[in-house]
Amino acid sequence: MIVAFGDSLTAGQGVPPDLNYPSQLQAALDARALKYRVVNAGLAGDTTGGGRSRVDAVLAQNPRIVILELGVNDGLRGHRLDRIRDNLAAIIERLQTKGVQVVLAGMMVPSRFSPHYADGFGKIFPDLAAKYRLALIPFFLQDVALVRDLNQPDGLHPTAEGYSYVVRNVLRIVEPLLRAKD
Repeated sequence: MIVAFGDSLTAGQGVPPDLNYPSQLQAALDARALKYRVVNAGLAGDTTGGGRSRVDAVLAQNPRIVILELGVNDGLRGHRLDRIRDNLAAIIERLQTKGVQVVLAGMMVPSRFSPHYADGFGKIFPDLAAKYRLALIPFFLQDVALVRDLNQPDGLHPTAEGYSYVVRNVLRIVEPLLRAKD
């Protein structure tokens, strides 16, 4: 089982449930005859602190792999970078102690906050991936962020078509892991 653990980007805010990224990922895995079930553990508005409090619920699903997509709400709210890093590290450590393979989804925030903050935020994900030896999706919203036609009017959440790009980004990293486990 794969648990997609994240915020509104994972939950699929604003798109029908069958068109969010976990549902489209499930369809892509089925089409490739990869026998994994994808569970959507996305919660709109969630932060790394909220995710940290939900780890036991994720573990109750008995996942083999967790795709961890959290942090952007913290960044957009200007939370301290050390707090974001600490929360993500705690989530990763808890999952790993239970034998779960974690795939970390890299995120970015606009440099309008400050280039220093945006740069520091972006470095959290590759740093944690290196420290914990995780597979890293370099940027979860690659080829989607800031593309008007692939985002809803809020400019933050992908459309159903935008989620097809997200699934492509996820599959690049996750599919080789799944094939290695089979």
